[in-house]
Amino acid sequence: MSNWKFIDKTYLYDGTLYGFLSIVFECFTNKTIPQKIFSQTNYCSNFLDDTVYIQTDNKKAKRVFIGIEKNISFTTLYNTYYAFSSNEENKEIYLLKYLCDGFEIGPNINNRLTFLHVYKVLSMKKRSFGECHRLKGLLRFKEVGKNLYYASIHPDNNIIEPLGHHFINRLPTQNFIIHDKIRNICLLYNGTEYKIVDAVNLKVPNISENEQKYQELWKIFFKTIAISERKNLRCQMQYMPKKYWKDLVEEP
Repeated sequence: MSNWKFIDKTYLYDGTLYGFLSIVFECFTNKTIPQKIFSQTNYCSNFLDDTVYIQTDNKKAKRVFIGIEKNISFTTLYNTYYAFSSNEENKEIYLLKYLCDGFEIGPNINNRLTFLHVYKVLSMKKRSFGECHRLKGLLRFKEVGKNLYYASIHPDNNIIEPLGHHFINRLPTQNFIIHDKIRNICLLYNGTEYKIVDAVNLKVPNISENEQKYQELWKIFFKTIAISERKNLRCQMQYMPKKYWKDLVEEP
């Protein structure tokens, strides 16, 4: 990035992936790197920053999205998707430098671990992907209506969309809601399409009678197969971290 100009600007965007890719398009076109990037909702205004709001342009963002896979690699696109879901501070700057270098270097960008931004992006991707993988096995759906199921999660990273894709593939005809209580957003799926919405006014109905019966049966089964003499909470928390227990039916 020796030919790039670092500018004393703070870029703001709408917080979406396509909003961020619009910034990538802007920076790559002008060969400039801003000092900071924030989503508009997470930015605390101050008189020291020279802010510029970058409007989301779906056409430009789509060109960047396709260009990442075509000109760098699918792995880079995959890493970008999961790293963007991370809760890491300054993730946008790391991702911007990662992608801009990637367009110049090509697929080998993922081998340049001596670059701080490459190391950071791969670390963010690993954490987000790992948490999503764990929740695929830990998420518990509860019947709250006829052919409607609800599950709550408390993830560190914003992985509700990739997690939703997994369950859409597993349960393609099932209506369900996945509720991220940390960010107060929901993924709604009606058996055909999905959308992610704010859950500020969400009122979760009580579980059905059938659900109550199945939960009791599951708790009995869980306690019956457990061997109290071999209980190892430390090992249990290693594979099923305690922060996820509040969303489980059983009591570890």
